[in-house]
Amino acid sequence: MCGIAGWVSFDRDLRREQATLDAMTDSMAERGPDERGTWADEHAALGHRRLAIIDLPGGHQPISADLPRGKVVMVYSGEAYNFVELREELRARGHRFTTRSDTEVVLRAYLEWGEASAERLNGMYAFAIWDAAERKLVLIRDRMGVKPLYYYPTPDGVLFGSEPKAILANPLAARVVDTDGIRELFAFVKTPGDAFWRGMREVKPGTAVTVGPSGIREHTYWTLRTQEHTDDRDGTVARVRELLEDIVRRQLISDVPRCALLSGGLDSSAMTAIAARQLAATGETVRSFSVDFEGRTDDFVADVIRPDADTPFAHEVAQWVGSAHQDIVVDAAAHGDPGIRAAVLRARDMPAGNGDIDTSLYLLFREIRRHSTVALSGESADEVFGGYLWFSDPVVQQADMFPWLVRWGEYFGDDTQILTPAARKILDLDRYLGDNYTDAVAGIERLDGESEFEWRQRKISHLHLTRWVRVLLDRKDRTSMATGLEVRVPFCDHRLVEYVYNAPWSLKTFDGKEKSLLRAATADLLPQSVLRRAKAPYPSTQDPRYGAALRVAARELLATPAHPVFDLLSYDWLKNCVYEQAPQATYASRSALERALDLAQWWDMYSPAVAW
Repeated sequence: MCGIAGWVSFDRDLRREQATLDAMTDSMAERGPDERGTWADEHAALGHRRLAIIDLPGGHQPISADLPRGKVVMVYSGEAYNFVELREELRARGHRFTTRSDTEVVLRAYLEWGEASAERLNGMYAFAIWDAAERKLVLIRDRMGVKPLYYYPTPDGVLFGSEPKAILANPLAARVVDTDGIRELFAFVKTPGDAFWRGMREVKPGTAVTVGPSGIREHTYWTLRTQEHTDDRDGTVARVRELLEDIVRRQLISDVPRCALLSGGLDSSAMTAIAARQLAATGETVRSFSVDFEGRTDDFVADVIRPDADTPFAHEVAQWVGSAHQDIVVDAAAHGDPGIRAAVLRARDMPAGNGDIDTSLYLLFREIRRHSTVALSGESADEVFGGYLWFSDPVVQQADMFPWLVRWGEYFGDDTQILTPAARKILDLDRYLGDNYTDAVAGIERLDGESEFEWRQRKISHLHLTRWVRVLLDRKDRTSMATGLEVRVPFCDHRLVEYVYNAPWSLKTFDGKEKSLLRAATADLLPQSVLRRAKAPYPSTQDPRYGAALRVAARELLATPAHPVFDLLSYDWLKNCVYEQAPQATYASRSALERALDLAQWWDMYSPAVAW
């Protein structure tokens, strides 16, 4: 897990651009606190920040191979979980290795199979390869988009980086946000390929991008396909368990301390239980961590989407599986600290609008990093197994819209209220979302003979696995890597995703509840309380001191009415929110206030130009 950056220019000598390469590389120091390296030749320059996980002394980057046809140089971020098998296969083909790292395996795989090497990888990864003989740069990203990778075409080449900040550190990249970029902020949909900043693109999940003197070519090597599911219920449950066991075993491989993120929900509990049993077989005890807020468990108030507090369930699971457990308690002062909000904004490069969830995640990861370098997460199980309440909502099932947005306003309010009337008119989010939805469902394949209901559920599942999950994976990666913590996501293994996606909805809900397959596959590992527990999302603070801190910050912003953010943000709305609404604001109004403050603070940090 690392940060990569680079620059390819076919019209200039990049050996003279070391200072700029250094700036691009070091902009992501938090992603790779253990080591840095750069390499530059006439037309290509690569930079790397390393978080050492596998083969601590031998995994230096950039890594290269000197061949008779020319040099091949690579910078790599992520983990290839099947690198041991691949290394043996490559050895049988005549390759020789000088390290134990998966990085060298990926490089050698490219030398053997070229861009098709991506199809042989199991893992989360983003890497760049400069092939001097062919005068081309190859950018490759994992199937589910767990690891980020961005690029910015220039008149004579391209800039690239794990995060936009690496690209923005190059003077060739303009800090401009256009209408579509702002729409992405308020749409809560991750459009594949879009990168918020004008002119910048993301390498789409499951895609290879090749840059040469003649231009840029994009090739999709993996997509979520429709296939007939032939296993019966027992066979399906057994296959899910078999996959989970193999996935966790692979993702526990590490030369540094690792742990599990345990919320007490079904997803994280199942993953923790499997990890605990596998490690116990080798005499180890898994460490587990959960997040809580000062006073939240004792004073918890249930709402429509959070029926109970996590901590009691996490404690029960920890005792049940025998993990060495620790609660990370977030205090209100840190939670509302503008400095923490600034750190999150820098991590994400945009005001993503997740408020206290983003800041508490950052604080959680920062504390875990004091004990572990790798953490396993239950993220994405809801998308894979159909865990959200709206999967079974008849209104959502019949709506021609992104399913998580159908009742979004009822749960979270309307964040667009913070915008000026002129901005809302220009953005025209209803049209934007409608067009986006039409594009998103156009490529979904229907199974021959599939009923109308099953087809509807297939589309809902597909949208979650190709649009919504990427919002969550980006948040997880950027906030964790900002603290130097590698978070692995077992439920994003493409084999599991493909298999469960194609299981009919009747199988996914065979016991009358959500996530039937996951529950049945791990029923022998977990206490009944967790197996019966209703879905609850990541917790949010209910401490009134947090809301008070937000209003203090908002009053400070109102004291600067000439702030350029008010070209987009409604001054009158903010004033009403702070001075005229009741002190005990609703969750929806608090969410909008968080979005407004993030937008203003991001503006101060990045000084963007806005092109309507």
